[in-house]
Amino acid sequence: MDKGSALVRLPYWDKLSESEKKYVSEHAVIRSYRKGEVVHGYGGACLGTALVLSGRMRAFILSEDGREITLFRPLEGESCVLSASCVIQRITFDTHMVAETDCELLVIGSAAFDKLVEENIYVKCFLYEVATERFSEVMWTMQQILFLKIDRRLAMFLSEECDRSGKSEVRMTHEQIAVQIGSAREVVARMLKRFELDGFVKLGRGVVKVKDKERLKRI
Repeated sequence: MDKGSALVRLPYWDKLSESEKKYVSEHAVIRSYRKGEVVHGYGGACLGTALVLSGRMRAFILSEDGREITLFRPLEGESCVLSASCVIQRITFDTHMVAETDCELLVIGSAAFDKLVEENIYVKCFLYEVATERFSEVMWTMQQILFLKIDRRLAMFLSEECDRSGKSEVRMTHEQIAVQIGSAREVVARMLKRFELDGFVKLGRGVVKVKDKERLKRI
């Protein structure tokens, strides 16, 4: 996608003055990432803000023992401001972000976006609206991990993935699913085996085929 077509997809584009549009255009770049490539984190520079033009990303935090806990997954058409805590100075925890599929992003550097926030009330409102939405997603994730049993979390994840893709299978390894729902691979493997014995799913190499989504959703 060319930069001109990408810029008009910014939610606040119509609220910018002509000089602000020119400024954003000068400081915005389109970046492409391959599946699995690091977008932000691991001690890298501040990315700024990103609009997902295509593909899907995954934001997560790392525990002290190296376990990943998925926080949220920005999809095509969604913006992400938590990809850089330096954009919102009161955010003190480090998040990491990787491309879950091949991705194309429209990125505005943190300094340029900070200038927009200071000068345009619509951009400032956009910033805090997106931050609030992401915070809600993080709290929902934490609530699932703390209060939902593993069978419910796994059933919910498989159902949502099927709804998202429109297919009756989830092409992920046990390890990848464990990362997504904040559990251990061994626990996920045991629960998937139980689901298979109950007739909910059929397990294959790197794939979980959902046989009875309605029963799975009732969990």
